Amino acid sequence: MKKVNGIILCTVISIVMIATIGCTKKSFTEEEYNLELEEGIIHGTMTLPKKWNNSTVALIISGSGPTDRDGNNPISGKNNSLKMISESLAEEGITSVRYDKRGIGASKGLVEKEEDLIFEDYISDAISWVNRLREDKRFNKVIIIGHSEGALIGATAAYESNVDGFVSIAGMGYSAYDTLKRQLEDQPGDIYNRSIPLLEELNKGNLIKNPPEDLYSIFRPSVQPYIISWFKYDPVEEISNIKVPILILQGDNDIQIGVEDSEILHSGNPNSKLVIIEGMNHILKDSPKDREKNMATYNKPDLPLNEELIRELTNFIKGI
Repeated sequence: MKKVNGIILCTVISIVMIATIGCTKKSFTEEEYNLELEEGIIHGTMTLPKKWNNSTVALIISGSGPTDRDGNNPISGKNNSLKMISESLAEEGITSVRYDKRGIGASKGLVEKEEDLIFEDYISDAISWVNRLREDKRFNKVIIIGHSEGALIGATAAYESNVDGFVSIAGMGYSAYDTLKRQLEDQPGDIYNRSIPLLEELNKGNLIKNPPEDLYSIFRPSVQPYIISWFKYDPVEEISNIKVPILILQGDNDIQIGVEDSEILHSGNPNSKLVIIEGMNHILKDSPKDREKNMATYNKPDLPLNEELIRELTNFIKGI
């Protein structure tokens, strides 16, 4: 600022005879579903309900950094949040596609050098995914679901492509420039004060040749072209351009994106539906407000998703 399909899973115990308990059969399957571009392949996963009752497909776009299609990040941990969204939607008869963005996970090979990546690449890829799904005759409606930074990517792609609905989950209401400023305020020592002049230079479109060593991970030269391109986008302006139904979901225990962000997004498009979900954090799980305990949930993939999140998502998609 990642598949065992249709298999009966059983617990077997043996006393005199073999008994099977806790036996559950998955109601969905997963298949490889990729996007072929001139420069390579963006790898994705389609999660299909075994019993379809909806011809809509949801395109799920992950958040910032090296976050993969499942919502996992090598820095913050494995939480499986986006994978769990796909599975929960499938339980309700809704198909979804999630993918590793270029330069990440299985799609890492599409970016040879970090400095070659800009924010517009992600927008272009999302539009290409929508076009790919539009060509798939199994579906007649496409919904974009964007999480965190993926919400900004998705909002821009939503009005530049042919979609039927858009969902922002934990999406920024402030620009990336303002969001980074707020997040840096929580850093120890004088990191914030020394970072502000650097952020201002990037916001002007200027590269920083020799960033301080202790701030190098944030301001390394190879990531600066991406940050400069990212700073150009105002989430409120992007969401204001969307003409299809919009759902904005935000947890009140999110320590990365605040409720105020969602309210600002909603003000940018008053026709949207805003839902503040009590107890949900940034990775869409129930968590305490305490920062340390909240962060501990980021590496607990077995924690279930917030139930209200899935209910609101399902109702919105089925109502399109």
